[in-house]
Amino acid sequence: MSDRDRDLACMGRLRAGDASALEELYDRHGGLLYSVVLKIVGRATDAEDVLQEAWFQVWKRCGSYDPSRGPVVAWLVTLAKSRAIDRYRSLAARQRAEESVAVAEPPAAPADPPATAVHRQLHEHVTKALQSLTAEQRQVLELAYFGGLSQSEVAAKIGAPLGTVKSWTRQALLKLRELVPREEWA
Repeated sequence: MSDRDRDLACMGRLRAGDASALEELYDRHGGLLYSVVLKIVGRATDAEDVLQEAWFQVWKRCGSYDPSRGPVVAWLVTLAKSRAIDRYRSLAARQRAEESVAVAEPPAAPADPPATAVHRQLHEHVTKALQSLTAEQRQVLELAYFGGLSQSEVAAKIGAPLGTVKSWTRQALLKLRELVPREEWA
């Protein structure tokens, strides 16, 4: 008797309520179903839960199996796979929902209008001063201060000698000190 014939015989016994037929199917195809489900859900505990649901569905819906549509093992894989996909979607939806719930930030303290105006003016002044620098000076300052690179890293990034980068940096800082006096920072 071939495996296909044994599976068909098990399905006949299963329809008659023979629990040992379910055990036989489980012994023969449980490993395959587990590997299919595990690949979909990714965690062993979820795969075990899905398989339990799938085998329960096999027990309850054994009458829906149609031998003309394919072998028993294909029907079992389809049931297990659909249960696994349902679980995967459910877990993914739960994860998205949990990620979308952000911890509420405490409300920001009301801004001090005079301080805000001073900061805005200082920002505009510094922006204008940066625009007055040469392209090289501006680039080394941006890479060092906003990019967090050391002068050696800046030199390597732009392909210039380290001494040149140091010179451009010093010239730029002196020019900024001249254009934005320290009194404006206070």
